[in-house]
Amino acid sequence: MTRPSLPVTLLLAACGRSADMAPSAQAERYVEELEQGGEGAAGGAPAPAAPPAPPGARGQAKAATDAAPAAAEPMPMEKEEEAPADGKDKGGDDEAAAPATRSWFPETFLFTPALVTDAQGLASVPVRVPDRLTTWRVLALAHDRQGHQAGDVHSFLGTLPVYVEPVVPAFLVSGDRITLPVQVVNTTDGDWSGPLSVDVSGAATAGFSGTVSVPAGASRVYPVPLSAPRAGELSLSLRLGQADAVVRTVPVKPAGMLVEQSRGGTLASPRSVELVGPADMDPDSARVRLVVHPGALSVLRRELVRAEAGDGSVSADAYALLLAGQAPALLESLGEAVDPDGQEALRDLGLRAGQRVMRHALAPDTATAALLLPAAAAHPGNPVMARLATRLADQLALAQRPDGTYGEGGTTAQRMLVSTAEAAAAVASLAQAPGGGEAAPADQQRAARVRLSASSAFERHQGLVKDPYTAAAILASGAVQGELQGRLRAMVRDAIVQQPDGSRVLPVPEGVVRGDGQAPSVSEATALAALALQGDPEAAALLPDLGGALLGAWRPAGGWGEGRADLLCTRAVATLLKDPLPAQVTVVLERDGVEVRRGSLSGERRTELLVLEAPGDQARGLHTWTVRAEPAVAGLGFSLSLQTWVPWPTPPAGLGVEVALDLPERLSVGRRSALTLATAAPARTALSIAQPLPAGVQPDPTRLSELVVEGRISSWEAEDGLLTLEVPPQEATTWTASFDVVPTLAGTLHADATQVRLPARPDLVFTAPSGAWVVGQ
Repeated sequence: MTRPSLPVTLLLAACGRSADMAPSAQAERYVEELEQGGEGAAGGAPAPAAPPAPPGARGQAKAATDAAPAAAEPMPMEKEEEAPADGKDKGGDDEAAAPATRSWFPETFLFTPALVTDAQGLASVPVRVPDRLTTWRVLALAHDRQGHQAGDVHSFLGTLPVYVEPVVPAFLVSGDRITLPVQVVNTTDGDWSGPLSVDVSGAATAGFSGTVSVPAGASRVYPVPLSAPRAGELSLSLRLGQADAVVRTVPVKPAGMLVEQSRGGTLASPRSVELVGPADMDPDSARVRLVVHPGALSVLRRELVRAEAGDGSVSADAYALLLAGQAPALLESLGEAVDPDGQEALRDLGLRAGQRVMRHALAPDTATAALLLPAAAAHPGNPVMARLATRLADQLALAQRPDGTYGEGGTTAQRMLVSTAEAAAAVASLAQAPGGGEAAPADQQRAARVRLSASSAFERHQGLVKDPYTAAAILASGAVQGELQGRLRAMVRDAIVQQPDGSRVLPVPEGVVRGDGQAPSVSEATALAALALQGDPEAAALLPDLGGALLGAWRPAGGWGEGRADLLCTRAVATLLKDPLPAQVTVVLERDGVEVRRGSLSGERRTELLVLEAPGDQARGLHTWTVRAEPAVAGLGFSLSLQTWVPWPTPPAGLGVEVALDLPERLSVGRRSALTLATAAPARTALSIAQPLPAGVQPDPTRLSELVVEGRISSWEAEDGLLTLEVPPQEATTWTASFDVVPTLAGTLHADATQVRLPARPDLVFTAPSGAWVVGQ
């Protein structure tokens, strides 16, 4: 009997190091069993160990399994992490004399979750071993369709006879001066002596050249002074005679507080904006960044990607579900068809978002039901979503008051009118069959009843419509016609204002809220105005400028800032900016009339983001920045930002929250030192404290865990360069806590300011600059 083909999960990672891609919890249990001598769940045959391989060599990792017969479909194998093209075979013109340069140092370099074996139960994976000198662990797990499982773990060593290893930090901060440990290791049976050179380029200065000697089977550490006077990236090049050569890079972070200024708009004509660079900015770290997003199609593509990683809020999940359902029609309206892979991705997005929406829909209030209903209605082919949409529509229809309005008791008249408009629009969404088809009679009748009652309410209460946002919400609901529609359109048109870049927005008066009681953003109000004025002949000249403002406010990483705003803005942009781009567009960025950067959009790349970056070292003071497109295109949106770092200011007294960090006069490498944090804040107020740490400084988890037990903190989290403490509400107005840190680098180091946030008021941040950290040997 031949062995069946089996799916195998294969993971290669450095032993004792945190992997970039960790195995599943089940895999971790297998590792524990196997390392204790067990055979796993199915008693599979052990795999032969991979032979030792020198760094950079190509080898094979094999796994064999033995389980009950089963048939398995071949599955695609994920590629190993790609080694840099220039990571090997570097080292000078004389390859016979120069060693290969090591420059590729991942901690996990292969993760293959679906490797299929052959009929003999064997599978072979060619891999390139990274340049990290360590013991590599190979974990293999296998299963068949009957549920039989097996696994094994082996290791192999990557090493050299003699090698050099700099102990590089994860980062440095501009102004740091450190003593960099450079270790030379001799694994041979004889003494070794030869030249060692250390060259530093980029954002640091250092150097070392001399002869080193290392006894057999021993190592020596040589200190190399290093200074990082400016932000950027430093490159370390080390060569140990003909034995080894290493290149390592270290980012150097700017010191101080980030100050960012942004402007946006469209490129229907050349746009000029004024930006003022701070007088005390760090010129070496200042950057100017221009992002051009070519029209609605580009925005929609990016929003589909961004919707995958929502923040878990009801608005973000509703947005993802709605986008997954409406994307095919939106893309088609913009001239792009969805291929089979795209259809599968949209289906997966809809399923995941639908699961999250079901949790939000367990007991929704009126505002939540009005938000979720259009998203569920966008998936009529999904029986679960169809039933949810019907349930939410019935809930909204029953929640409508006898006078046709919606809202909780005690709400303002303005919020009541917006709630009514949102609910009427939501119920109507279920009566709008996709593709222009005819909706179910019950859905049409329900929508007609709700719309008629809401229309009567708007007629009776039209004197209460005092602001353009409420007027736009009522217009967008589709529940008003005739004279009232004309009056509300005029109110919205008259309130639209033009910005300096030529785009137009709808401001939000103070005190105006959405149906959920939250104040809408200007982008959300502008999108609502654009949708409300569709079909208004007197607004035809305003609509392109409203679309330009929305494009200028959009950010690739954050959209329009929040799920409800994203819902409206995406609809508005797709409605307003449908025209295709020219075959080629050139974008030019100028400072005070002098060209700084130039880029182009052409061919298939016309729908991709164009990013132009330039140093901002000349940006101090007032400058006029001009962005133009050749030819001018109304559907091109741009975002221009100036990022600078300035010294942390001394926080003024009397803000309600104060924080101080007490540092020892001198710390020592490898020794614990106690730091004390103290805050003054209102009693019974929870705090979140972010304490930045310099390069190479690690917090001691023992004392932090004790603080949790003592109730001084509720939790803590550590990462490279940052310790975050969550402080529960305290009866007293003052709080102090001490914790230990262990420095691993000697020198004069710097860290960002301590930052305190109030979870109840995330918009408030209180800071306290920290002094230099002096660490001795």
